[in-house]
Amino acid sequence: MSKLLKTPEEYREIAKNNFTDGFNCAQAVCLAFASDIGLDRESALRLSSPFGGGMGRLREVCGAFSGSLFVLGAFYGYDDPNADEEKKELYRKVQQLAKDFKKVNGHLICRSLLELQSQGADSPDPEKRTEQYYKARPCAEIVAEAAYVTARFICEN
Repeated sequence: MSKLLKTPEEYREIAKNNFTDGFNCAQAVCLAFASDIGLDRESALRLSSPFGGGMGRLREVCGAFSGSLFVLGAFYGYDDPNADEEKKELYRKVQQLAKDFKKVNGHLICRSLLELQSQGADSPDPEKRTEQYYKARPCAEIVAEAAYVTARFICEN
């Protein structure tokens, strides 16, 4: 894989729309890039589904950022356990993408992004997606920016 099929701005809008259509944050980002990484819609959605809500509503690493890493792995990942240089280069890219994400969003951790007081997992029950839900959360914008930052990163690297 060497180039993207759309502009960073298009990925931003697609990911945001995916989220407001009801997909979780990781799915929204991963699905935006599915055709670029050679995944069909169902596979992209299934593989990224556990990462929503900071990994199954544990409120740990942001699902949108996890979706970004999924895409990064498809573009730059390695498949040889002895690929030390490739691993090093991938981890360098992960750290740079994390820095770019934090520059835009402030944090990598879901509970910090949502300003939740709880230090632990939320109920595993997903919240109903209502107009109030979308007004109360920054997730749609975080998802949009995660896709944008990821696309821009891939274009520049």
